[in-house]
Amino acid sequence: MHRSTASLTTALVGVATALTLAAPTAVATVPTAVATAPAGSARAAGPGQVCFWTEAGQHGQAWCYAPPGYAEAENGTQRHAYSFDSRVDGTVYAISYGPGNSCLYREIRKDDYDENWEAWATKFDGVSDNKMGCEAG
Repeated sequence: MHRSTASLTTALVGVATALTLAAPTAVATVPTAVATAPAGSARAAGPGQVCFWTEAGQHGQAWCYAPPGYAEAENGTQRHAYSFDSRVDGTVYAISYGPGNSCLYREIRKDDYDENWEAWATKFDGVSDNKMGCEAG
């Protein structure tokens, strides 16, 4: 290897290492949140998931959850979930936080869906596999 080729190789390795170290890494804060679909997609809820969409008719941004635990809504669905579809084998709970420490839950069972979820669209904050001490809403 010539000296200039070795220098170039060393420089490229250094740049690649710097880019790798500088690249942001995604850290999953809730391991039960599932990858989301791009805007305008019609992603269907997979087995064991409940999915929420930012628009009626399961359109817009999608965000899905699979139990166990609690997950904050993401991908534009928090306080803006206008439709949902559940394939969770059991019951999960949509959670809405109010002033102070108050919260409400809405039960979602297997195969529940709503194409126009107006009653909860602007209340939805997250979803859990338990009622989280909230009152029925």
